[in-house]
Amino acid sequence: MTPFLAVILVGVPLAWLVGFAAYAYVDAPKYGMNPRKWALIAFVVPLFGFLAYVFERDELNYDPEEDPYAGGDDGRTGGFAVHESRQGEKRLGPAGTEADNDDDEDDEWNDPDGVDL
Repeated sequence: MTPFLAVILVGVPLAWLVGFAAYAYVDAPKYGMNPRKWALIAFVVPLFGFLAYVFERDELNYDPEEDPYAGGDDGRTGGFAVHESRQGEKRLGPAGTEADNDDDEDDEWNDPDGVDL
């Protein structure tokens, strides 16, 4: 193997890893994160470690008040965003039962008529 080919095959990926680690080391204190830990993760776990750092860093700035999909004033929505064209529809409750159907209080399992187990 020629030295030039060795530099390309080993040196270039190693330089990228060092660059990712250096960026994480310099950038982590701005977000109150441990720079040594994230530099080591970015270097030891190729590419995925750096992506984990970037995603973790972005999660620190998350504000649910600014997120249009985080809310849900109805207890049954569970924070799911319902498209405005579907908001007037009747929602399903647990196991496909109608959530607003309160006329069957005594029938816990919603058995059909004539079936009493």
